[in-house]
Amino acid sequence: MVATDNSIYISDKAKAKVQQLMADAGVADDSSYFLRVGVVGGGCSGLSYKLDFDNEAKPMDQVFEDNGIKIVTDLKSFLYLVNTELEFSDGLNGKGFYFNNPNASRSCGCGESFAV
Repeated sequence: MVATDNSIYISDKAKAKVQQLMADAGVADDSSYFLRVGVVGGGCSGLSYKLDFDNEAKPMDQVFEDNGIKIVTDLKSFLYLVNTELEFSDGLNGKGFYFNNPNASRSCGCGESFAV
C-alpha cells in the first residue's frame, strides 16, 4: 500500500472478510450499511481499535471508500487513523483484523492496542 492522500485503506483479504461478515449479519445487500472504524481509550498501550457495521452517519464523520468498501470514522479517530490500512490475517500466529498504522509509536503484542 502506498498512501497517496489522507485516507483509510483496506487490503484485499480484509475486504473479503468484511464482505463475508456483512453477509453473515444479513446487511450485505443493504447499501446503507458501511464499516465503521474508530479509536477508543483503553488497552494495554492506551488506545484500542474498534470495528463495527453501521448505517447511521454522524455530522462530523469522515467517509472514505477503498477497494469497494465504504469506511466511516469520526473526526477524532481519523486523526489517529490517517493513512492506516485494515488488514486481515488467518495464519497460525493469530487470526483476525489488525491495523497497519503508520501513526502508532508503539503497540502491544496483541496488535489491538497502540500509542502515538
